[in-house]
Amino acid sequence: MPKMKTKSGAKKRFKITGTGKVMSAHAGKRHGMIKRTTKQIRHHRGTRVMFKTDGDVVKKNWLPNG
Repeated sequence: MPKMKTKSGAKKRFKITGTGKVMSAHAGKRHGMIKRTTKQIRHHRGTRVMFKTDGDVVKKNWLPNG
């Protein structure tokens, strides 16, 4: 069997913590900042821990070696 490859797009977008949780950036920060409130922009800074079920899908399908 060949080795499973990690999706190269996923390794740029997600990070696995030491306890196995998946970290990701907040959505809605790429463009259109003029229509968002300052509070929204402020709260979307940095990274967040994904919900467990979403993180499990990411780990199984896109980060099999992570």
